[in-house]
Amino acid sequence: MSDEKNQKAKSEEMKELNKAEKSSSENKPAETKEDKPTSRKDEKEEFSLEVEKDASGLEQLPEDIIKKLEKKKAENEQKNKKAKARRKKKKVVQKVPVGRAYIKSSYNNTIITITDLQGEVISWASAGVAGFKGPKKATPYAAQIITRIAVGKARQEYGLSEVSVFVRGVGTGRESAIRSLNNNGLIVTSISDVTPKPHNGCRARKPRRV
Repeated sequence: MSDEKNQKAKSEEMKELNKAEKSSSENKPAETKEDKPTSRKDEKEEFSLEVEKDASGLEQLPEDIIKKLEKKKAENEQKNKKAKARRKKKKVVQKVPVGRAYIKSSYNNTIITITDLQGEVISWASAGVAGFKGPKKATPYAAQIITRIAVGKARQEYGLSEVSVFVRGVGTGRESAIRSLNNNGLIVTSISDVTPKPHNGCRARKPRRV
């Protein structure tokens, strides 16, 4: 008899516990997507999104940089109004399908110059042109943006499609500039490092006496 009573008591306790669990689960608010903790994989996916491209295959520039470029363009037009008053002969724009890209990457700045095979400059851009100041001028992001500006002008005005790259300097923007050339629709045929190296040219200064 005692065993039967114990079993009944245990079964009643289990029923009460089940009821309590059901009521607590009903009262809990439903988890939304915002409440769920974001995993590292989700964060990586957000940052690994590709840059959008326009119809011509060029990377789209950020809005703030577009505004800065338009502002500089307006300022230059106002300065050159007097010079434009003098009539000049119109230059015949020649198509340059093959050219050269010179990337000068230092610790303080990045400058990109695109020329034809004879060395005449087609387009150029620097970090200062895009509105970067101070230490931001030597970043890989600045190099990517100015490459997009230089390539855009060379492709639209001269029909450039193929370049051989000459890199000079040891700055952080050299690799991103080369990648950006390829991402903006140019075929990179060769990459050569032309960074100058000292080879016992000038006599070193004598040591300082303290």
